[in-house]
Amino acid sequence: MSNFHEACAPTCPSSSSCTTNAGISGYNPMTNKRYHSQTHEAMKTVFQVRLLADDAKLAEQTARACVERIDAIEASLSRYIPGSDVWQINHMEAGQSLFIREDCEECLRLAMLAAGATSGLFDVTLGRLIEHQKSAPAGDRPELVGQLMLDPERPMVHCNEAGREIDLGGIGKGFALDMLASLCQEWGIRGGLLSAGASTQLAFGEAKWDITLKGDRHTTVVSLKDAALSASGTSIQGSHIVSPQDGGIDYVHKRAWVRTTSAAMADAFSTAALLATDLSQIQCSSLPVECFVESETGIHPI
Repeated sequence: MSNFHEACAPTCPSSSSCTTNAGISGYNPMTNKRYHSQTHEAMKTVFQVRLLADDAKLAEQTARACVERIDAIEASLSRYIPGSDVWQINHMEAGQSLFIREDCEECLRLAMLAAGATSGLFDVTLGRLIEHQKSAPAGDRPELVGQLMLDPERPMVHCNEAGREIDLGGIGKGFALDMLASLCQEWGIRGGLLSAGASTQLAFGEAKWDITLKGDRHTTVVSLKDAALSASGTSIQGSHIVSPQDGGIDYVHKRAWVRTTSAAMADAFSTAALLATDLSQIQCSSLPVECFVESETGIHPI
């Protein structure tokens, strides 16, 4: 293990399609199909599932299963829930080892891949710096110490030196959406749009969904089909993303959006894109990656 968002929102075709109430049906004009919609608060955001299904009961049951899945993921990945896998990792002493649940292991391995694909700009082991930046306490930034190792063969984390803290906030919500898409497809849902707040969207299956990118002065619309879109920036959470290189918050871009086929990777890559001086620093041979930024003239792919 290495020293181990902004607004993007579905275009609303009607008032009913953007409701935040559970169990509401909406309408996707791109497919002439109605969908079942349900929301759930978790991971410090509001998740929304929009499921296309002819069987309303199946859609409702699947949505409930999604809620349970979200809660299970949060119980493993949250650094704030005592006893979660990440909470336990962050309280390890030197020489200790910890077996972790499958969700935590998979998310950590994806985080390692994202670190490699972003030239180290994405780093989930900056938990102490991130917490310091979010709470904005007086005094100097905490020194980065400690080393964690993810076992290459077993679902286990080893603490070689105490002090490192994990924060999966830059990848966890996208990871959750990927897991929900797999669950929905296993349950026979033919398509849908899954959202984690306004920052990350994942479309799967037969339908195409229009998503509006909202910048400071410009907006544009992109389409998603079997793809994810994630946004990062400063207007909602402030300067919460920390550079792994110097611990600073000097962003090259005020906001960035990334579209790719994995919501977890879109989440991580959009975080890294704010810090990238050259977007060639973000490369993944196994995934198509598109990045959008806002300039004086509009929002453009780069």
